[in-house]
Amino acid sequence: MARGEHHRIHAHDRVQRNRVLIAQEAARLMSEHGIRDFHRAKLKAAERLGILDTQALPRNHEIEQALREHQRLFQAESQPRLLQQRREAAVEAMRFLQAFEPRLVGAVLEGTADTHSAICLHVFSDDPEAVGLYLHEHGVPFEAQMRRLRTSRESTDDYPVLLFAADELPFDLTVLPRDALRQAPLDRIDEKPMRRAPLAMVEALLADDADNEDDFERKLSAVLR
Repeated sequence: MARGEHHRIHAHDRVQRNRVLIAQEAARLMSEHGIRDFHRAKLKAAERLGILDTQALPRNHEIEQALREHQRLFQAESQPRLLQQRREAAVEAMRFLQAFEPRLVGAVLEGTADTHSAICLHVFSDDPEAVGLYLHEHGVPFEAQMRRLRTSRESTDDYPVLLFAADELPFDLTVLPRDALRQAPLDRIDEKPMRRAPLAMVEALLADDADNEDDFERKLSAVLR
């Protein structure tokens, strides 16, 4: 083997090893310190490891895989209970918000929720203030913010976000227009339309045994996002 080829293969292997190390450290930071932003987590992980090569930065889906593995190894007892608790709370909230056709999104749906995870819902109304008024009428105090979401690879839009707590669990509602029921914003992990589940799907997920996650994946893929 030529010396140049040997160095090229060695360099490639080093980059791949560093990608794995950064993904694992980013997963640890997300799990133990509550960092929710994948980009921030990977940059902080690379800094902590002293890896300066930007080619070694893992993709978001690699970090998510590392996060699942970290939870399996180090939170095998606590994480499933926290996930179950949040899915049960999601069902209650979705029933309460049924007039706004809620959809569960994010870590609680994907199965990576932990003690730091909010229960994230998309709710739909052509009157952006209607959801806040509904919460106010039912005595639910909330904080209003704005969130920028990518609606396509070329465009982004800002949407109202309502934050509140119930039974000491954090909730995060993004208010979208009703035509957004047909097309979800892009996911930050893979830049594909976000996976979203209506109430019936979340109820079915709770009713299934933990061993039936693969079946839920199949059913969820058939749901309009």
